[in-house]
Amino acid sequence: MRKIFFALCLILLLCTPVAAEETKAVTANVLVKTGTSWDGRELPGYAIGKPEITILRIAIAPGSRLPRHSHPVINAGVLLKGELTVVTDEGRTLHLKAGDPIVEVVNTWHYGENKGSEPAEIIVFYAGTEGKPITLYAPDSAESRKPPR
Repeated sequence: MRKIFFALCLILLLCTPVAAEETKAVTANVLVKTGTSWDGRELPGYAIGKPEITILRIAIAPGSRLPRHSHPVINAGVLLKGELTVVTDEGRTLHLKAGDPIVEVVNTWHYGENKGSEPAEIIVFYAGTEGKPITLYAPDSAESRKPPR
């Protein structure tokens, strides 16, 4: 019995450095954890209904401006490359550079603009509800005449 106990202790002792090495190979950094959007407003509660997650990878050419739009759902993203400026109708402005996270404004008209010299690329996660749009376009936008995404 003593031999088994010592053998188990030896095995555990030898495996501990391996487990420690494996955990050093993985790191997780919190980019953002909040209950407010980038403009400081409280995020709304989640909608009632069947959840539907949408993940978009959006590319914005240099000098391009997105049409005015709003999101009826909570969404957040990370700018992968380039730079992006987000402006609300109230004149609030957020400048993003590659690697920056964003918790987007909800139910607020805004647009994004790439004022840089290279394409901007952002991944955005939308916490929506099945059958409901994640983006609404302003009536003065050509996009408003297209079906919602």
